[in-house]
Amino acid sequence: MLAGNLYTILETQQTENSFAALLALNAAHPIFEGHFPGQPVMPGVCMMQTIQELLEKGLQRKLLLQKAANMKFLVMINPVVQPQVSTELQYTLQDDGTVKTTAVIKSETTVFMKFQGTFKISH
Repeated sequence: MLAGNLYTILETQQTENSFAALLALNAAHPIFEGHFPGQPVMPGVCMMQTIQELLEKGLQRKLLLQKAANMKFLVMINPVVQPQVSTELQYTLQDDGTVKTTAVIKSETTVFMKFQGTFKISH
């Protein structure tokens, strides 16, 4: 949904229980015209959607957010100032068809968002 438009995946790394990606943000995307004109900021809902899309890519399954136990937006992402961000996701598949997940969106030492929650595998 956002991949290829709002962001482009530049590189990925994957292990059995983790997925990391380096993303290039599209500062010319129309969402930044309204959020906010002259001072573009990536909306929190877009950060959350990005995490879901990357987790789906790593697991190669469709997911639905079941529970956001902890979601913190620590620093705003300005795509002009931070044209690239990295994401790190750790996950554990549960027997009940859910995926417990922790994720972070950052650039070097600056952490923009932290997330802990559960996704349900969609059939």
